Amino acid sequence: MHRRRSAQVAERNSVIDRKKTRPTLSDVARLAGVSTATVSRTLTRPATVSRETRERVNAAVQELGYVPNFGARALASNRSNTVGAVIPTMENAIFARGLQALEETLSANGITLLVATSHYDVDAEAGQVRTLLGRGIDGLVLIGEARPQSTYDLLARSGVPYVLVWNPNGDGPHCSVGFDNRAAARTMTEEVLAHGHRRVAMIAGVTEWNDRAAERVAGVRGALEALGLDLERPYIVEAAYSLEAGAEAVKGLARLNPRPTVIICGNDVLAAGAILGLRELGIAVPDAISVVGYDDIDLAEVATPALTTVHVPHRRMGKAAAELLLGMIGNVEVRRNVVLETSITLRSSLARVADAEPPVW
Repeated sequence: MHRRRSAQVAERNSVIDRKKTRPTLSDVARLAGVSTATVSRTLTRPATVSRETRERVNAAVQELGYVPNFGARALASNRSNTVGAVIPTMENAIFARGLQALEETLSANGITLLVATSHYDVDAEAGQVRTLLGRGIDGLVLIGEARPQSTYDLLARSGVPYVLVWNPNGDGPHCSVGFDNRAAARTMTEEVLAHGHRRVAMIAGVTEWNDRAAERVAGVRGALEALGLDLERPYIVEAAYSLEAGAEAVKGLARLNPRPTVIICGNDVLAAGAILGLRELGIAVPDAISVVGYDDIDLAEVATPALTTVHVPHRRMGKAAAELLLGMIGNVEVRRNVVLETSITLRSSLARVADAEPPVW
């Protein structure tokens, strides 16, 4: 036993004390007592090896300061083991859960996620797509379908598989994972109407080049029209997705005559901003005006009052997008369009209008 331990120490020292060159995969394998193939699998597909093996390999990697040569690996395999994602913004939590689930699923398969932002600008998004393609990504995730055809032409020429998330593409040409934004907004509006509200206003996201925002507006309008109601200016305003924009937009709506009894917001950030703006005006929510949101991010639960909102399956969407991309990268046939279900989360920001007649659909 002592002799074996001495041999292991000697082997470790021989690896560590060699002349100062970059540690290799073979160095890690010798120190961990496994094959180079096992080291490679541990680093690229950790889920395929045992926990004990992962711990030994990771300990050897840390002790040696080994950094994989991804450039050489990419040349050898024609794969970079990276996937890109372009999201509109990192300034709020709307995309965080989906992106986290996407990263976790990719990472478990040895793939690194590179994230860029477009600031809701289609030209900036196209530039980020070109940059990521230039880095040799194996796949790409984009938010929604609305963008110039030139971006899709660029992707087609590159041959890099991509998945659109947040808005399903139906029978269209793109692979997508998402939920029916229009149907979810309509269901929320029907819930609002069932609570007796008839004077309905909306703070929507900016709809230009944003199919998610446009579909949500269409869903609200559809539910109102079914009861012979409408949603026209000045009872609908578009605003950037921020607390400040929501607070500013609601002030104009609160001054309308007749004043709306409920404000449907394009997402939870706008809804939380609307509550803040109404509070500044001394208008109580939901006693004077109800406010509802969309997304069910953490902010919805901690807002005062807590937001009634559309619950979106962000994590399932991110995981499903990763699985589709992994399949396409591996040349496995996958579903082209995955539609997930949403639901309504009722909280205290939506009040019932007293003595209101129930809607007849």
